Amino acid sequence: MDQGRESEPTPTGNRTTVERTSDRELVVTRTFNGPVHIVFEAWTRPELFMRWWAPKSMGVPMLSCEMDVRTGGGYRVEFGRESSETWAFFGKYIEVIPNARLVWTNEESEDAALTTVTFEEKGDKTLLVLHELYPSKEALDGALEGMEGGMPEQFEQLDELLVTLGAGAGGS
Repeated sequence: MDQGRESEPTPTGNRTTVERTSDRELVVTRTFNGPVHIVFEAWTRPELFMRWWAPKSMGVPMLSCEMDVRTGGGYRVEFGRESSETWAFFGKYIEVIPNARLVWTNEESEDAALTTVTFEEKGDKTLLVLHELYPSKEALDGALEGMEGGMPEQFEQLDELLVTLGAGAGGS
């Protein structure tokens, strides 16, 4: 079941590992050059999230992002080239532990995953682990097509954003 892929090193020296750990589970791991509180903010502040989440290579910008980041709160993210042709991802936050853990539902389809993201401080860096649990093997199979290329690109964009926020400026 150990179908893993590791991205090439980026200018920051970080790699994204995408690993299928079971028929229904995917784990994505990356270390970011920046303290955990700044990385967590990039995941929970809409104005920051919009700057890195949509892979630029797709050519489909994020049009809006609403986040009520608290246990029981919701989120809605819309993508598209025009407001008349958009698609949305939305769900609820099940668990929010500031600077440590986010768990949310993805409710846009019955094949969507339950997502857990953990943030672990490693000196001046942050180890991020994203875990997705899908309702079936087929749901994960379908999601994998876009994730293996898209997730590393998204995380590279997050690295770039962290540099602009001053994270890791004096880092190793």
